[in-house]
Amino acid sequence: MASQKTGIADIPVEVLIDNILPFCEVKDVFSIGCTNKFFALVTADDMLWKRRLAVDYNFTGSETARTSGWKFIYKRLRNPRVFVWGEKDKGRLGLPHFPKTTLSDVPFPVELHLPGVRVVSLAVSGMAFHALDADGSVHIWGTLNGNSVALRSDGFSEPYKMASTPLKLRLPAPTRSISCGRLHAMTLDANSTIWNFRSWGRPFRLVSPLLNCSSPETTPAEAVCGWGFCAALTKSGDVYAWWPFGESFEDQYRQTIAELDKNESTKAIVPDEEKVIPCHTWEMRKDPVKLPILPDLPDLPATGLSEKERKKETKLIKIAPFDNCLVGLTNKGHVLKIDGLADEVSIQIWRYLPHYSELDKVREHAAFRTVTDEDGQERPPQVQLSLDTMHITHVSAHFKTFFAYSSSMVLKGDEETTPEMLPTIIPELQNRSVISVVLGDYHFGALTSSGKLLTWGQYSKGALGLGDPVKLPIGSPGGFADEQSRGRAERLGFGIPPNVAVPSEVRFDYGLKAKGKVERYCFAAAASGCPGH
Repeated sequence: MASQKTGIADIPVEVLIDNILPFCEVKDVFSIGCTNKFFALVTADDMLWKRRLAVDYNFTGSETARTSGWKFIYKRLRNPRVFVWGEKDKGRLGLPHFPKTTLSDVPFPVELHLPGVRVVSLAVSGMAFHALDADGSVHIWGTLNGNSVALRSDGFSEPYKMASTPLKLRLPAPTRSISCGRLHAMTLDANSTIWNFRSWGRPFRLVSPLLNCSSPETTPAEAVCGWGFCAALTKSGDVYAWWPFGESFEDQYRQTIAELDKNESTKAIVPDEEKVIPCHTWEMRKDPVKLPILPDLPDLPATGLSEKERKKETKLIKIAPFDNCLVGLTNKGHVLKIDGLADEVSIQIWRYLPHYSELDKVREHAAFRTVTDEDGQERPPQVQLSLDTMHITHVSAHFKTFFAYSSSMVLKGDEETTPEMLPTIIPELQNRSVISVVLGDYHFGALTSSGKLLTWGQYSKGALGLGDPVKLPIGSPGGFADEQSRGRAERLGFGIPPNVAVPSEVRFDYGLKAKGKVERYCFAAAASGCPGH
């Protein structure tokens, strides 16, 4: 009897996706996908391309709520481009030359050229920008601490040293994520080591049995910077916090810096012909503070999770820091907030926010209900809420504000939010497939799965990126409210347009003639303070 021949089509789909296709050359994966409908479906698997993005491009998308479209992103990461706008003081924008604008700053996107660098993620501190590339390198520009100035002869061991154009940090291992506070930054590398930056030239790591990566309980999964504190979420769902400018750190920090200053080689001086900061790393032996455990949380019946997912242990999977607070998200969609993070003695407890977590509670909001006015006339809801399920999948925060959101729902809160309070609803962001909300001090941006960036809030020295206010139509988003204000700004070279209430699209081809206009797909954005990205 002749033996039956088998081929690649007989291999189980799970084996193809998990054990074969991830190790094939990308061109071969695309070729296999062209052979027939079966392989077209197999090679389009989202998890396959999400893994390839992490391995090939150091891109996880963890800073967004993106759940699909990974193959689409993969194809466009071969040659990503970086655009900057906003306040130009302190080297914030990294541009060697600035475009001509009516007002003093840059109110529209301008490309920042980084030759040979494929940027996959951005993070912003108060006066500086950080870009993570596909190789795991970190590129910086601006001033990490702009409260003073450094001498030309100083190296980047000085926190006040300005990088007027992009420089690369030389670090011990590839970086996986970056987070920034106002005057400090933090990275999480491929070894799950957290590096703290009070200056770019001398990053330090905490040496503690609480974060030694010996178990899920001590292995950081996420590292974030608040306004003046740092926090780490471990793989087990525990959260630790520390204060890099706090009293308990300061003595040891100053002593170490004084010793390092005696050695010229630790000052991170960049030779004129190079664009790399030679970081001198060091260790601080200090235990972080473990934050309280979560309170008892209710079952969320309308999340759309499977029975298997509902039976898993409830734990935090995401944290987002702002001014002395953290907002947290569990694997089942609970949103919580903890206050008192100004120092280690003021820490409060996690408080569950039902109006940000439960569909029935969200439905109570006036924006989703028909209301009757004083004349007895019924007014339809501002937003049509036709959801049968709601599962918050991401949280973002900065300064005084936080957002909890999924692709169909965006809920806004602030530092004063309590469990009894309803969220703020921005109608124009609902049902828009928002995957990321980025926050400055007084301006905001929402990134959609279709690659649109929408901004709103204060003008903030051009951080909305909507265009030169003098050249925009009167009354349009980002423009002046009347001809008198516009004319005065044009004559005198200064003026502040009114706030933008409705999220409005940023154009990355601003200023180009009609034939030069192109649609660009934005896959990452960052904001902080006055500058925008």
